[in-house]
Amino acid sequence: MKTAVVIGAGPAGLTAAFALLERAPEAWRVVVLEESGEIGGIARTAVHKGCRIDIGGHRFFSKCQEVNDLWARLMPTQGAPAWDDRELAREKAYASGGPDPEREERVMLVRDRVSRIFYLRHFFDYPIALKLQTFLNMGLVRTWRAGWSYLHAACCKREEKSLEDFYINRFGRVLYEMFFEDYTEKLWGVHPSQISPEWGAQRVKGLSLIKAILNVLKPKGAQRETSLIESFLYPKKGPGQLWEVLAEEIRKRGGEVRLHAKVTRIEGAQGQVSTVVTEADERIACDALFSSMPIKDLVAAMPNPPAPVAEVAAALPYRDFITVGLLVDRLAIRNETPIRTLNGLVPDTWIYIQERDVRLGRLQIFNNWSPYMVDDPARHVWIGLEYFCSEGDAMWEMADQAFIDFAVAELRKIDILAPETPILESVRLRVKKAYPAYFGSYARFGEVRTWLDSWQNLYCIGRNGQHRYNNMDHSMLCGLEAVRALLTATPKSALWAVNTEEEYHESK
Repeated sequence: MKTAVVIGAGPAGLTAAFALLERAPEAWRVVVLEESGEIGGIARTAVHKGCRIDIGGHRFFSKCQEVNDLWARLMPTQGAPAWDDRELAREKAYASGGPDPEREERVMLVRDRVSRIFYLRHFFDYPIALKLQTFLNMGLVRTWRAGWSYLHAACCKREEKSLEDFYINRFGRVLYEMFFEDYTEKLWGVHPSQISPEWGAQRVKGLSLIKAILNVLKPKGAQRETSLIESFLYPKKGPGQLWEVLAEEIRKRGGEVRLHAKVTRIEGAQGQVSTVVTEADERIACDALFSSMPIKDLVAAMPNPPAPVAEVAAALPYRDFITVGLLVDRLAIRNETPIRTLNGLVPDTWIYIQERDVRLGRLQIFNNWSPYMVDDPARHVWIGLEYFCSEGDAMWEMADQAFIDFAVAELRKIDILAPETPILESVRLRVKKAYPAYFGSYARFGEVRTWLDSWQNLYCIGRNGQHRYNNMDHSMLCGLEAVRALLTATPKSALWAVNTEEEYHESK
């Protein structure tokens, strides 16, 4: 029997391990090595005093039927109302014979997709919609300037050398400066003019102001441009619940999932990886290696990388992530949408914070992801404040309580939390290498990829494994494609083609 080692127990690694055990159970032994003590990578669910944190926010929606089918096999869709569905008398297309989330744990909830931008102390739709409320929030002068700016951009296209060029071509400079420039710099720590346009092509592809304008101008009843998804699936107790289920399924099929097993060295020669060595100095011989560890660390662990490859890989940039969980009894912002909610809570799962006077990047409201993420959803609001930083910088090094106090002060400053509202519980979490970045030495990433692909039995998968800002389903598809490539001895090009379609991820 051959041995496959999988580095990383996140979506890509676990999917690859499961697929290989399903498709070739008699031929392959599978060992998953996870550096941390948790399952799910950055898609895990953290727990604090009865409340759960979805690190980064994970909608379970995919255009890949293979991925959707796997989710359905692992966790069936709800067949009865969840707690908040019942409280609000919400009508949903529940799955016939599906589990009751009030009685069973292994269940996917059907959730409404609501995400907006918070700017100028007002809410704006995301993506930007051309409607009266948008213009009222922007004001007459900004609306006028935005219109002329867009017309100029439409007539005078810029060569797309940077992410800034990408955005201006699609929205005009004024809307770019309002809704993209500051948030992007918060996220990446550098100005959009210094970032490759490839990031925009992956994350906001297919979105532009012209599509919004055409939708408005079409006569009533005419077919309109592709819209965004209106709902998505979500595990009852957060995304980590699904990955824990998948890890258990791997074990049931004879696979091993080892925690606290950091890979420090990889041995091999003549284009074949032969051995993986852990921090505990355990040596595991392998016939195939699936790696979702950061490319920077992978190349450093590989035998004799060429100097240019080692140089590029060592300099690959990342952005790290901090989230602060706060438990409160209410927010200062109120629900002014037609969507019914409990206690006047805004309906958003997450809110993009575009205000220039704070460092806060995004706000999650976990009650709206799942009522089972909150200790007492009838009385409490459980939120996550998300910050983007770099390991070792001032935000990263700040003491936990000092950072929590800083985050609370920012939320009060922008009038989302009232000055008198008490903080009932709080926690701070830090995540390294959450976002592989598209600047710096990334311009030469092709050299690294070519060298890694020269190792015939090495398959790079997942967000960090490919240094690509993949969504969760893209990472899973990478794992599936890698197993196909291994079992059919086909080129690895399909792995790198994942997440290169020209359509926005959440359109339907």
